[in-house]
Amino acid sequence: MGALRADRGVCIGAGMCVMTDSAVFDQDDDGIVVLLEEDPDTDGKVRAAVDACPSGALSITED
Repeated sequence: MGALRADRGVCIGAGMCVMTDSAVFDQDDDGIVVLLEEDPDTDGKVRAAVDACPSGALSITED
């Protein structure tokens, strides 16, 4: 399991992450990604959200 990272400067506000896992991801008023959990389980939905991100703003750094 690794650490989830969100690069807000790269995010384009597509919202794929929120649609994939709204318990971990949200968007601010400008549509930019906001992480709701500091250390979520990076398997399953979170990994799917990282893979679905069209801008590449999300990543998982492996320990």
